[in-house]
Amino acid sequence: MKIYTTAPLEDPRGAGASFRQLEEIGYDGAFSFEAKHDPFLPLVSAAEATQDLRLGTAVAIAFARNPMNLANLAYGIQSISEGRFILGLGSQIRPHVENRFSMPWSSPAKRMREIVLAIKAIFACWEGQAELDFRGEFYRHTLMIPAFDPGPNPFGPPPIYLGGFGPLMMEVAGEVADGFFGHPFNTRKSLESKVLPAIERGLAKSGRSRDQLDLIFSTMVVTADSEEAFERSKLAARKQLAFYGSTPAYRPTLDCHGWGDLHLELNRLSKQNRWDEMANLIEDDVLEAIAVVGPRNEIADKLKARLAGIADGVSLTHNRAPDPRDWSDIVSELKLGA
Repeated sequence: MKIYTTAPLEDPRGAGASFRQLEEIGYDGAFSFEAKHDPFLPLVSAAEATQDLRLGTAVAIAFARNPMNLANLAYGIQSISEGRFILGLGSQIRPHVENRFSMPWSSPAKRMREIVLAIKAIFACWEGQAELDFRGEFYRHTLMIPAFDPGPNPFGPPPIYLGGFGPLMMEVAGEVADGFFGHPFNTRKSLESKVLPAIERGLAKSGRSRDQLDLIFSTMVVTADSEEAFERSKLAARKQLAFYGSTPAYRPTLDCHGWGDLHLELNRLSKQNRWDEMANLIEDDVLEAIAVVGPRNEIADKLKARLAGIADGVSLTHNRAPDPRDWSDIVSELKLGA
């Protein structure tokens, strides 16, 4: 099982050093994401500062861009990184796409499927495999002249991974993508009962087998070196899970365990901005079902047990604390016998 994480990037000027440190710790790959900064720019510095680390966007917002723009960015970083780039795409939600990015929103799963197919058609053109003649419902790419054709990438086209939570988006990943990023608001039970069946339906549509899709599941880790720090880490995780759990789209994970009423209460409190009270509703059984919780010397074994037989890779995450650069011991233990 490959070990990944998301690089802390509050200041993009430190991207090179941050990714280099993650490589030295032993991570197999590290991702940027779309928040305060563009997710592609830090990876240029990261590519030049590292040698073997896989680099990717987890995720870049697909609907904020168009297939040609994404293809150009991906091709460039694939070259700079000498074949180590993963183009990871996600949809975001309608208010952000329309009101933050001023871009159209409709039929997100269908639109994402078309974006992936359009990018692959552009890659095929640049690789000299076909004329550019993509005509879809949302995107149309039929013009490519020599002045704008970069030609074959010396390292081949980069793979395209999708992130998503809903069953339709997961089916799209299984059908047309090269990999899938699983959301951290999942349990072993929800992965087995909801995520994997949707992925399998998508694979069946394309006639592919499971070994043709790379599955990387983001998993929240809660651990620390002292009891005081451990309690802080658990509180931070409770707040994050309360935020996720208040969102209707994420309710299916709670429903898997009969916790649907928890979503209703979290949603009600969120509308009243009662965030501290929401965190108190995340009891230990909920926390430990979704996150991997325990002393540092137990985390690696618990992660292996959580994902054994269902994942090709794990992305260690804790959205608020601690820093993934502090987990060298956990990474080492995970790699033993991997």
